[in-house]
Amino acid sequence: MANVLLDHVAAKVEEALAALGVQGFDVREVIEIPPGRELGDYAFPCFQLARVLRKAPDRIAEELGQRIGPTELIERVEVVKAYVNIFLNRDESSRRVVEAVLARGDDYGKSDVGNGKTVVLDFSSPNIAKPFHVGHLRSTIIGHSLARIFESLGFKTVRINHLGDWGTQFGKLIVAYRRWGDRARLEAEPIRELLDLYVRFHQEAENDPSLEDEARAAFKALEDGGVEETRLWQEFRDLSLEEFERTYRRLGVHFDSYLGESAYNEAIERTVAELEAKGLLKESEGALVVELEGMPPCLIKKKDGATLYATRDLAAAVHRYETYRFDHMFYVVGAPQQLHFAQVFGVLKRMGYPWVEACEHIAFGHVRFGDEAFSTRKGNVIFLEELLDQAVARVRAIIEERNPELEEKDRVAEAVGVGAVIFNDLAHNRIKDVVFDWETALNFEGDTGPYVQYTHARAASVLRRGVEEGVAPAGAFSVGRGDLAGEEEFQLAKALAQYPDAVQRAAEEREPSEIARYLLDLCRDFNSFYHAHRIVGSPNARARLALVAAVKQVIKNGLYLLGIEAPEAM
Repeated sequence: MANVLLDHVAAKVEEALAALGVQGFDVREVIEIPPGRELGDYAFPCFQLARVLRKAPDRIAEELGQRIGPTELIERVEVVKAYVNIFLNRDESSRRVVEAVLARGDDYGKSDVGNGKTVVLDFSSPNIAKPFHVGHLRSTIIGHSLARIFESLGFKTVRINHLGDWGTQFGKLIVAYRRWGDRARLEAEPIRELLDLYVRFHQEAENDPSLEDEARAAFKALEDGGVEETRLWQEFRDLSLEEFERTYRRLGVHFDSYLGESAYNEAIERTVAELEAKGLLKESEGALVVELEGMPPCLIKKKDGATLYATRDLAAAVHRYETYRFDHMFYVVGAPQQLHFAQVFGVLKRMGYPWVEACEHIAFGHVRFGDEAFSTRKGNVIFLEELLDQAVARVRAIIEERNPELEEKDRVAEAVGVGAVIFNDLAHNRIKDVVFDWETALNFEGDTGPYVQYTHARAASVLRRGVEEGVAPAGAFSVGRGDLAGEEEFQLAKALAQYPDAVQRAAEEREPSEIARYLLDLCRDFNSFYHAHRIVGSPNARARLALVAAVKQVIKNGLYLLGIEAPEAM
């Protein structure tokens, strides 16, 4: 589903261009929205056509303007120098947009551009035996939102949780558990016990460096299949997954695969053998590396024979392509790993895999509370479950204060509290650091999730009142000609028409914030309309209710793409 207004305008401009002998010009990429309404609803600049037609842009604009005649949607055309300014018929445009939204419902904004194509997303990927803390939030919700965005465009999506269930940290944890572990506490509070052990290991290692050697030896024993090491590793993994799954359920996130780093242990040796057969491995101070142009060499094996993240990512990438034949492979991982992925992609390219061009690192910034960064080693982490609990509790208190008679208060508090945390993150450009502040995130009137959800609930309330007062049966809101001729109604409808464009931009830029920012703009437009005009008691109440229903539908659709619920009442 595309922008019905822009599509009509673009088609008429293309017809006019064809009359001038111009074919294949990407009109949609050139059309602009003027800075002021007095300059029209859309403008087509003619500068790029000067070379094609060998005429001055002003002359081209005049000739085009004469050929883009009035239509049902286009009211008039004005030429200002090199610009063709197009003014739309308010009533007809509003009616078509509202009818398009209501006819498509939950499918409004969806398209089939990705049919037959597959997107694989590697996201979340927490480390086993460590807490699921707020540092994992960004990868989880950015990846989840991107998966929904690409699904809405017809792509088949495969969600992979590449668990950090291998590596030298397990040697450290095994050593720490053997020395200081408390079995009873491990069974009662497994993740907290494992975190405390991990923190203690690093504290003790500052005074006793031999612990690092002991940990490396323990991990090597794990790699070699040591019985005791494998038993402890499996127990740590199982306990961690139980906790992760509880948090994923609250976030509405699911995965198609939980193949972690450990799943590629056997494939690693095949990958190393392939690198060697292709003459890519070089020895460097006893370690094995692949040299790369313009960046440091990629370390494949340490001098003690232990493998690294890069080795496992190489094996995983090959396995994923062989399994899914993806058209896109997204690694939703923090910006500090840019060099790592540049090296992995560089090695894959040297191995001769053309599909590496489909691999992308979807980088993002940190999340902070004030100026504090998080470190598992230091123990200054905030458990994500506790963050969500606190958000829900604060929303519950707000509900008790403002709307104590609300039904299903606990369910609404959960939806709004969790939604506030998610929206606070996704409203920012993903590459920027996100500062979490309670007053900002839970504000019902600022640029927040609760504000968007409350606007959806407000629209739902207006529709219920329309049904209660007999204006129209539920779901039977209709628009007659002449009913939506007002300027504010047109501007609101025009905003609704832009939703499919926002979804397309979000996919092209791998940027969920495009959806979040669109929703904030739509909600501001709707709330301005709501406060300025009567709806249920107006002469054109049925049409205005149809407009409200369309707004409600688009807010719901957009929130879904962000992974946020849309409550009917708040």
